[in-house]
Amino acid sequence: MSDSTFRVAVMGAGAVGGYYGARLAAAGTDVTFIARGLHLDAIRKQGLRVLSPFGDMTIDPAKSTDDPGEVGPVDIVLLMVKLYDVASAAEQISPMLKAGTGVVALQNGVEAPNILADVIGREHVMGGSIYIPAKIGEPGVIIHGGSFAQAIFGELDGSRSDRAQALLNAFQNAGVDAEITEDVESTLWTKFVVLSAVSATTAVTRGPIGPVMKDPDMRAMFIAAMRETEAVGRVKGVRLDEDIFDTQLAQAEDFPPEVKSSLLQDLEAGKRLEVEFLSGTVSRLGAELGVPTPVHSTIYAALKPFVDG
Repeated sequence: MSDSTFRVAVMGAGAVGGYYGARLAAAGTDVTFIARGLHLDAIRKQGLRVLSPFGDMTIDPAKSTDDPGEVGPVDIVLLMVKLYDVASAAEQISPMLKAGTGVVALQNGVEAPNILADVIGREHVMGGSIYIPAKIGEPGVIIHGGSFAQAIFGELDGSRSDRAQALLNAFQNAGVDAEITEDVESTLWTKFVVLSAVSATTAVTRGPIGPVMKDPDMRAMFIAAMRETEAVGRVKGVRLDEDIFDTQLAQAEDFPPEVKSSLLQDLEAGKRLEVEFLSGTVSRLGAELGVPTPVHSTIYAALKPFVDG
């Protein structure tokens, strides 16, 4: 399958979806960006611009729409919407599905694949994790603010399918650091161990990751949050590496000090929050499994007044 016949739709072409979609489009993949509001207006008028240490680029014209029904059947849907929009987005995906279409859930938490499968059928669902610090600088402009950008994805049953291989080939052709995982659940939870802690602590302290990692009290809170998520995952039966805490803590320490979690960015912008699916998930699963989660439960409670923006 050549890039020109391999069709990809990026549903939720914000900072993260826009970045990966732009990389694919720049390398010749047929990409349609599904966005909305001022961001979509800017993409239509001046293209989609990416500013990145890996090279700036502008996709102009960029195929874009706010209506999935206009796109037609595609080979892969990269689902990049916020966690609270997964269920409603799933309802809109059907016009883009054909036999064999893969819908790759690439959200921050661990529950998106199951939410998606309940609506469109498990046979279409793939899962994965994205590692990239990115934000929308202004409508139509994405700022990649770090030295890494990685995509890990795969089939829920662990098989190495043709569609997963085709997506991997497209990513690699675009110069994207990508790999196929044979254990999506482990991949999601591995990121969740550090992501849940970064989101929780930066949001509750209203600041970037640098001060959190340097201050002894905030760092202790961060470490406790990581430990809680790891403990919940292990009791739930997720296969996690023995050294996951050390490797994920090292990753957090490598983050640029000015990095803010998307949860904090949304909090500062007065937008809806994903906290229900982050610290809220750790707290809820901890209660169900008998695992104490005092840090995540407290931070979840502290952020609840802002959940709806």
